Amino acid sequence: MGVVAIQGDVSEHVLALKRVVGQGEVLVVRKAGVLPQCDGIVLPGGESTTISKMMSHSGMDGEIRDAALSGVPIMATCAGLVLISREIEGDDRVRPLGLMDVTIGRNAFGSQRESFEADLEVKGFDEPYRAVFIRAPCIVRCGQEVEVLARARDSVVAARQGNLFGLAFHPELTDDLRFHNMFMEAVADVL
Repeated sequence: MGVVAIQGDVSEHVLALKRVVGQGEVLVVRKAGVLPQCDGIVLPGGESTTISKMMSHSGMDGEIRDAALSGVPIMATCAGLVLISREIEGDDRVRPLGLMDVTIGRNAFGSQRESFEADLEVKGFDEPYRAVFIRAPCIVRCGQEVEVLARARDSVVAARQGNLFGLAFHPELTDDLRFHNMFMEAVADVL
């Protein structure tokens, strides 16, 4: 498993993955050349403009695109969701990777001060999931192949398109590992 370590909650994702992966290795990926060896990739949150520029400069953007197109599962959280999207509503500062057929509204729920937690009804989960939203985006349009997994405040905040998982919140900041488990199940299905 590779966690892209440009910015964001990298160590938290690494710890969560280590709890669900068992014997597998979890790599902190800071440069190009490592991602092609990974069975699954996590693209954490952070500041999407900065991450986009650094991924492009390092060449990791092409590796993520190639991995996604070859079926490698990718879990993208918060800014990661912005980056895997097809387009971003009203914002041309970030060049998304164009992988998931969604349109994103950046900072849809407000600034850092408007960060919040919410109980989500998630497709496939027996009990609500307590999600942490920090300057979160939302999905404002989903393509036909996109499966909506959860909504908050009438906005889509979790979706799946084949091997791509897009989450507007931070599953790594909770002890609830159900999204990391869902992601690992997708990895196991590919292997």
